[in-house]
Amino acid sequence: MDFNVKKLASGAGLFFTRAVQFTEEKLGQAEKTELDAHFENLMSRADCTKLWTEKIFRQTEVLLQPNPSARIEEFLYEKLDMKAPSRATNGELLGQYMQDAGKELGAGTPYGNTLMIVGECESRLGAAEREFLQTSAISFLAPLRNFLEGDWRTISKERRLLENLRLDLDACKARVKKAKAAEAKAAAAPDFQDTRPRNYVLSASASAAEHELRVAQTEFDRQAEVTRLLLEGISSTHVNHLRCLHEFVEAQAAFYKHCHHHMQELQKELSRFPNAFTLNAANAAVSTASASEGAGSPTEADTLKIEEVQAPATGTRKAKVLYDYDAADSSELSLLADELITVYTVPGMDSDWLIGERGNQKGKVPVTYLELLS
Repeated sequence: MDFNVKKLASGAGLFFTRAVQFTEEKLGQAEKTELDAHFENLMSRADCTKLWTEKIFRQTEVLLQPNPSARIEEFLYEKLDMKAPSRATNGELLGQYMQDAGKELGAGTPYGNTLMIVGECESRLGAAEREFLQTSAISFLAPLRNFLEGDWRTISKERRLLENLRLDLDACKARVKKAKAAEAKAAAAPDFQDTRPRNYVLSASASAAEHELRVAQTEFDRQAEVTRLLLEGISSTHVNHLRCLHEFVEAQAAFYKHCHHHMQELQKELSRFPNAFTLNAANAAVSTASASEGAGSPTEADTLKIEEVQAPATGTRKAKVLYDYDAADSSELSLLADELITVYTVPGMDSDWLIGERGNQKGKVPVTYLELLS
């Protein structure tokens, strides 16, 4: 019990001494030991690294998980050292809903069939997003979090300890300065009635203050070296974060590449099926023609014969092919990405298609695969 009281009293006295020294420095009444310029630069770079690492980390979390409630839930599971439950991505949910709707509305109908096809693609997009989120969390977020919660906490702890030892050192310097000033004053105006005891006490006080100063200087120098080594380790942190940044970019590139591939495949698949508007327009045209011409002329509603189509004198345009396209039948023209073809329209043709010509080859081409040039 006596030991605890003495320890508590010693700690309180040390805290009071540091508080007095800190206050006097702020008031300009005490000298402060300044660190060298290189050390100050190291601390500034460390502070800057911490600041921007924290901002990048927080914003990357928002990018990967925009839902703040979900982020809080994941944070709580992490702090409780529990595994967070698996959560479907928005793309996977949308894909599942579309497929369920397609089954309910009838997979044999144009709308239901299209819902099934698009839903399957959305599920693949959601799976690609899930893989991207997992890869980014491991290769990019985890190293940033380890720095903020590990290395930076160690650096901050050692810097606080260095600052406390610096206050102790400056307090010792102030005591030595006061002891020497008192000793010099006593030597300049001696008291002949009590000279020896007074000089002896002042000399002993100055010697004790100098001994405390040497001890404080040694501890400060040792702590300064430890802190310097930790601050110089920020360079290794930059190298590690640079590698993680490259991995994050590669994961993003792979994710968007997969998404682009899935959407291209979806466009190709959808282009092979006429939509409901095309079917309705075609049926209406056939009905009108049959009503006006009579039952004796059924050949009027036959499909367009590509070999008989002639390019108009005016109205042809150049078009750039955006994606590869495989012709579904002999009436269509296969396309290669980035090639230039001549296109034009003919009366009675569906607006989703044009007639394309490439040399001696001719056939129908989908408008969605083209970029019309002026």
